[in-house]
Amino acid sequence: MQEKMNKEERTEYRRNQIIAAARICFRRSGFHGAGMTEIAKHAELSVGQIYRYFTNKDAVIEAIVRDITHQKLQFMLLGASHVHPAAMAAKALSLRKPPDLTPRMEEDHALMLEVTAEATRNPRVAEILQEADSRLFPQACTLMARDFPHFTPEQIAARVEVMATLCEGTAFRSVLQTPASPELLHHLYQQLLQLTFSDNENDE
Repeated sequence: MQEKMNKEERTEYRRNQIIAAARICFRRSGFHGAGMTEIAKHAELSVGQIYRYFTNKDAVIEAIVRDITHQKLQFMLLGASHVHPAAMAAKALSLRKPPDLTPRMEEDHALMLEVTAEATRNPRVAEILQEADSRLFPQACTLMARDFPHFTPEQIAARVEVMATLCEGTAFRSVLQTPASPELLHHLYQQLLQLTFSDNENDE
């Protein structure tokens, strides 16, 4: 199989192989606890081989965060022909639990929790997290401004921040078994978002 790959394809194959192994190790040991030796063992490669593709562990973390960010962008753009509070409430709640939450999404949420924790200790990981948000936030503002053109850029940014807090908080809560009724949550989310996106001229 690999013999038929060109150099670029082999590089991509190896990088994906390492990232897949790293995701397993980071889920098990955390970003702080997992070392390159452990990642190499799971990837069935030597540590030296890994360093051909990633300069250090932070570079592996960056690749994982970039991948998760791409998935988030795809999630945002899916069905993004219109933005409506009711639809946003349903989408936010879809981040909670299976069957709405796919195994990949659940793993991504858990990994992002690890990233956030590591960012409090590692300035480079904090930069990676900020860079990811800097990709997502403008895209979300663009989508929202299209459907709410009467809001100023500042009002749009504030509403995107509210949505980010709601969605990320919901995603992080998905790792817990909560007794809250999904139907009642959906109703409350709708109320919150209807208020957030009402034509309120007095934001200031």
